[in-house]
Amino acid sequence: MSKIHVSVIRELINNYSITELQNELDARQREKKEKRKAGERRGLISTRGIPPRFSTKQVHEAFRSAQKLVYGADDRKDFYQLNGQQKKECDSVVSLWKASDIQDNGDGKSQLQTIKFGDALNLCEKETFREQPIGAFCSGFLVGPDLIVTAGHCVKNVNDLTNTRFVFGYRMVNKKKARTTIINSDIYKGKKIVGRKQDPGKGSDWCIVRLDRPVENHTHFKNIRKTGKIPDSAKVHVIGHPVGLPLKYAGGAWVRDNQNKSYAVCNLDTYGGNSGSPVINDDKPYKIEGILVRGDTDFRQVGDCQRSNVCPNTGCSGEDVTRATEFADNL
Repeated sequence: MSKIHVSVIRELINNYSITELQNELDARQREKKEKRKAGERRGLISTRGIPPRFSTKQVHEAFRSAQKLVYGADDRKDFYQLNGQQKKECDSVVSLWKASDIQDNGDGKSQLQTIKFGDALNLCEKETFREQPIGAFCSGFLVGPDLIVTAGHCVKNVNDLTNTRFVFGYRMVNKKKARTTIINSDIYKGKKIVGRKQDPGKGSDWCIVRLDRPVENHTHFKNIRKTGKIPDSAKVHVIGHPVGLPLKYAGGAWVRDNQNKSYAVCNLDTYGGNSGSPVINDDKPYKIEGILVRGDTDFRQVGDCQRSNVCPNTGCSGEDVTRATEFADNL
C-alpha cells in the first residue's frame, strides 16, 4: 500500500463517519446499476456525498479500516498465545487478500504486501497491535475439503472471486514477528461461488466459495449448527483478521440479543477485517454458530491520532452474527 494511498484513506476516515462511507458505497452501487440499465446515458443525478476524486476502491478501503470496536476488556490474543484446542480451531481460518497484494517470490513462496497498522490509520501511541502489519481485507473459514465460508459483502460476484486469494497461516510467530512469507501451497484461488446472500440493511450476509483445489494440511470445521438457535446469553468466541491484522482469537463474549431470525447480536471484540470470521460456541463440541458480518462505529479521534472505541459489555449496539442456519443447507 503506497504512502499516497494511505494518506487518502486517512483523509476519508478523518472527514467522514462510517455511516457516511457506507452510504457513499451504497449510492455508487445504485448509480452504477442505474447507468447500466439506462445504457450508460448521461444526465443521471448522483446521490453521492463524497467527492468523486475519491475512487470507490478508496472509499471501500476507508470503510473497512474504520470498523474497529472493543467491548469491555480487550480479549484478543495472538496465535502464539493460544492453547492447543484454540490453535486447532485457528487452523481452519483464512485471510482474504487482493491478488495484487501477493507477490510470488519464485521459490515456492509468496510475500504478502502489508503496511504497519499504526502508520496506516494514524493510531495513538500504546494502541494495541500498533506495530503489527495489516493487509488482508476479510476473513473466512474452511467447512469442507474445498469450501470456504465468508461474509457476502466480502465476495460479491465473479469479479471479486477472480481477484481474491484465500491464505492460511498469516499470523504472529512471536510478539514481534509476523509470518508474511507464505508457502504457495497455503494460497488458494476461488473456483466458484456455491451460494451467496446479502440482504439490505441488517439481514443475512454470507457467501460459500469452492476453491480451485482441495485444501492440504488443514482441517475443516465439521460441527456447524443446522437447526435451532444458540441459547440466550451463550458464551462465544471469534477467530479472524481484524483490520487485516495477523490472526486473532477473541473470547470473553456472549449473545446479547437472540431475537432476530437471521442474526444474533454479540459483544465480540472485532474490527472490519473480521467480516467473514467464524463465531463459535464456547461449550463443547465448539459448534460454529455463525459469521461475523457487522459492527458498531469503532474509531474515535483523540487529538491528532485515532483510538479504539471502547464500549461497556452491555453498551453500544453490539456485533451482528449471521446465523449458520442461514447457509448450512448450501454446504
